[in-house]
Amino acid sequence: MAGGDRVTVLTPHAEDVRSSWDDGGVEVVSFRYAPERWEVLGYSRSLDKDEKIRFGAGAVTPLYAWRARAAVGRMLARRRFDLLHAHWVVPNALVAKPHARRVPLAVGLHGSDVFMAEKPGVRWLTASALARATLLTGCSPELVDRVCALGFPAERSRVIPYGVDTETFAPGRDRDGAAAWRAKLGVPESATMMLSVGRMVTKKGYHVLVEILPELLRRHPDAHVVLGGTGDRLEEFRQRTAEVSDRVHFPGLLLRDTLPDLYRAADVFVLPAVHDPKGNVDGLPNVILEAMASGLPVVASGISGIPLAVDSGGNGTLVPEQDPAALLEALDRMLSDPEGTRRMGRAARDKAVAELTWTAIAGRYRAAYHEALESAR
Repeated sequence: MAGGDRVTVLTPHAEDVRSSWDDGGVEVVSFRYAPERWEVLGYSRSLDKDEKIRFGAGAVTPLYAWRARAAVGRMLARRRFDLLHAHWVVPNALVAKPHARRVPLAVGLHGSDVFMAEKPGVRWLTASALARATLLTGCSPELVDRVCALGFPAERSRVIPYGVDTETFAPGRDRDGAAAWRAKLGVPESATMMLSVGRMVTKKGYHVLVEILPELLRRHPDAHVVLGGTGDRLEEFRQRTAEVSDRVHFPGLLLRDTLPDLYRAADVFVLPAVHDPKGNVDGLPNVILEAMASGLPVVASGISGIPLAVDSGGNGTLVPEQDPAALLEALDRMLSDPEGTRRMGRAARDKAVAELTWTAIAGRYRAAYHEALESAR
C-alpha cells in the first residue's frame, strides 16, 4: 500500500462478509467464531440503541473471544508482523493481550468500546490488557482521557482523527446522481436540503433534532430534511415528525456507494451527537468528515472528537449537546445566510483536503507506530 507498509486486517465473519479480499492493497481476512446466524458481534449489531448489550451478543462473546484469540495466533504464526493494533479496547484488546509477548501491542479506541471498558467487572480486565500495551490511539481526546484514567500512561497515547477519501467524497451538485437523489426523495431542486446520516440510536442526538424540526421548517418554508440510516429508534422518529412528513424524509438503509451523491444533493449537514444516559458517545463520526469533503458546512455538538474536524464559525457551527434551542438557532442562522453557508462549505472541503485525507492520517499513525516500536526495544 502507499508508504510501503504491509497491513493485514483481521475482522469477524458475518453474513455477506467474505473470507478474504484485497482492499486497495490492504489484506482483509475474516474469521468464523460461530454458526452464521449467531455471528452477531460488530457491524453495529451488538448493542440495543447503543445503550446495552443485546442478549445474543452477550451470549456469544466468550466464543468470539476464544476464536478471535486463536485467529490472531494463526496470523502471527503465518508471517512476521512489527506491531499488533487491537481496535476497540473491548473486546479486542482483551483478545490480543496474550499475544503482546510476541509482538508490541497498540490499542485503538472508537466510542462504544470505552463505554463497555468502564463497566464494573470489565474495568480490571481492561486495565490488565492496557498494562501490556505500548501505544494507545483514539479519535477523540475524551475517549483517550477516559481510558488513560483506567491506568494507561497519558504520554504514550495519541489522539488521531479519522480520515476521508476526498476523491470519492467531493462536491458536485450538478452531477446526475445528486439530482437523482432529490427526485427520489421528493426534494425540489430549488429547496434547501439539510442532511444527516447515521444509525437511529440515542447517541447520534436525533431526538434533539426532531424536537425542533416543526419550528425550523415553519421559519424556512422551502427547507427539507433528510435523515438517512436505520436503527432501533427509526420508527419513533418517523412518528415524532409525522406533522411535517412532507418535508422530513427517511430513506432508510443507505448503500455506501450511493452516499457521495446524497451528500452532493445536500446544502447543510447536521449531527447533534450526545452522551447517552449511560455515558456512551461517538468518537468522531465518519459522516462528518464525508460531509466536509463533499463541501458541506456542518452543524454538530461540540463534544468528543468532533471539534478536531469542525471549526465553529469557520467550516461549521458547534452547539452544546442536548440543547434544542441552540441547535434551532444555529440551523436558523445557517439557512438564513446562503452565501455564508456556501463559504463555510468551501472551508470544510479545504480542511478535509489539507488535513484529513487518509494519506495524512496514515502518516500520523505511522509516526506513532515508529515511536511505540522504538520505546518497546
